Amino acid sequence: MPKRVLTGTVVSDKTDKTVVVLVERRVKHPLYSKIIRRSKKYHAHDEGNVFKEGQTVRIEECAPISKLKTWRVIEALDTHRTPEAHTA
Repeated sequence: MPKRVLTGTVVSDKTDKTVVVLVERRVKHPLYSKIIRRSKKYHAHDEGNVFKEGQTVRIEECAPISKLKTWRVIEALDTHRTPEAHTA
């Protein structure tokens, strides 16, 4: 069975060797047929603490590492971006 791969944005990198990734998906409402956004946060393993808040990353499913971590970061999809950089 293949491992699931998701794309999301790092929203927290405060814990050691862990990042929290927010994954958003767009679904159609069953009654009103409007496209709505659903989001979920995943704790992913980051061995070298290299991924920072604001980066877009790809994560893949893996064997459980801890109580919350069952995902591992594969790669970063873009350069490091912070909200402060866009205000200047």
